Amino acid sequence: MTESDGKPDPGTAASEPKYADRVYRSVPGVISGVLLLAVAAWLIIDALLTGTGRTPWVALACAPVFVFPVIAYTIRPAVLASDSRLLVRNPFRTVHVPWAAVEGIRAGYSVELFAGGKKYQVWAVPVSLRARKKATRAASRAAAADDPRSSRSAGLVNPMRSGRPDPTKAWSDQVVNTLLEIAERNAGSPAAAGPVTVGWCWWIIAPAVIGLVTLVTLILATN
Repeated sequence: MTESDGKPDPGTAASEPKYADRVYRSVPGVISGVLLLAVAAWLIIDALLTGTGRTPWVALACAPVFVFPVIAYTIRPAVLASDSRLLVRNPFRTVHVPWAAVEGIRAGYSVELFAGGKKYQVWAVPVSLRARKKATRAASRAAAADDPRSSRSAGLVNPMRSGRPDPTKAWSDQVVNTLLEIAERNAGSPAAAGPVTVGWCWWIIAPAVIGLVTLVTLILATN
């Protein structure tokens, strides 16, 4: 895309097609967050309708203290990968990393991103030791049966690229492998250059802090 008129160059568009961001997030985390928010909404609404005295006000003050951290830790975390950069949304921070700045991605007990001389946790891709053990057993069975999906031939095709899950690898390990492939493929692109930038998620932090201050004030006022 040219900077002068904002219109795509036909030659560039034909040779370098653009795709939507790949998005990775924990589905169980999102589901648990939605359920927690539903329970919180029911309790808060009940307190507002049936509570007496300061109870409705305390319920209102508790709402942001509970709701926004739940959103931060369950619904917000995500990893978005485009042709030019990797975006990591953690509970309270957002990390923008051009592919050229990615120094490594590792899945140990948690997924860690190394960029710009620093290490960042990747909350959206949790590591499950249980899933890893299950994948190891599946790989052993597949190898014993000479299955083409065994670890001997896993390097030939990336199941995440084709949309098919690989039973011989844990989901977190598949995501890390895919991100490393994208980084290697796009690191040399001019659009993938630039510094690592980190921003705080103030729309999560500010309401939670204000609600906490209000809640403490109400509690002290009742004593």
